Amino acid sequence: MKRIKISDVVIYALLIFSGLICLVPIWNTIAISFSDKTSAALGLVRMLPVNFTLASYNNMMEETQFWTSFMVSIKRVLIGVSINMIVTILMAYPLSKSPREFHTKNIYMWIVVFTMLFNGGLVPTFMVVNNLHMMDTFWALVLPGAVPVFNVILLMNFFKGIPKSLEESASMDGAGPWTVLALIYLPLSKASLATIALFSVVTHWNSYFDGKIYINSMEKLPLQTYIQSLSASLNAEQMAMMTAEELEEQLAVSSLTFNSAKVVVSMIPILLIYPFLQKYFVTGMVVGAVKE
Repeated sequence: MKRIKISDVVIYALLIFSGLICLVPIWNTIAISFSDKTSAALGLVRMLPVNFTLASYNNMMEETQFWTSFMVSIKRVLIGVSINMIVTILMAYPLSKSPREFHTKNIYMWIVVFTMLFNGGLVPTFMVVNNLHMMDTFWALVLPGAVPVFNVILLMNFFKGIPKSLEESASMDGAGPWTVLALIYLPLSKASLATIALFSVVTHWNSYFDGKIYINSMEKLPLQTYIQSLSASLNAEQMAMMTAEELEEQLAVSSLTFNSAKVVVSMIPILLIYPFLQKYFVTGMVVGAVKE
């Protein structure tokens, strides 16, 4: 029988405690989103909903704008992540070569590192987007962040760890750079590709601020921007136009329960995607440090 060490007990206890620190606030947020506004306002909600109600979710999802913005975010993730992956791969591959193979590598590396250390700022970025006539267009959401420099460096380091003998053997058989990239580097880079894809998905899905400053039309707002702008308050004119059932449902919604519902809805897509990519995550982060 394996002897249990005190150090193992301490490590597992710390891991469980750390997990609870992350899980408890999320669970409490879910419970609040399913509670009525009085219970939430009085602080009666802990780990289970009090006076269970779907009013916050009904209020948010019955609006056509919610689903319009949802589809905008889906489109943003699909196109934005595709652009990120293509640009990242095409930058990382040549930068993984030695200066002898890629003579101007050091110049490009300085440019890449400089962009990590210094940012142009909000106003210059806004001016660039405006001068390129991308204001209030879908491309304003995906093109300014088309080159994720951190992902480029991560994938570049992984490419450096692939044995040069594989590329040399392929070159001797007549394979060119595109063939080597497509048939050798990419198949061996599934872990790193899954990792940077996860980074890109999370970035595009959770981003809301660029929608606030670049998008003016409601039908073009991404989901996070729309959710962030929602309000549970009602004016007298709106209340007068509602039926008794609709008014009762609206009065069951407070800013606290409504905001909790926003958080829960925004978490669902990422929680669905992450389990499928998690097995690659640690491998993709660590394996890039291995050099031949």
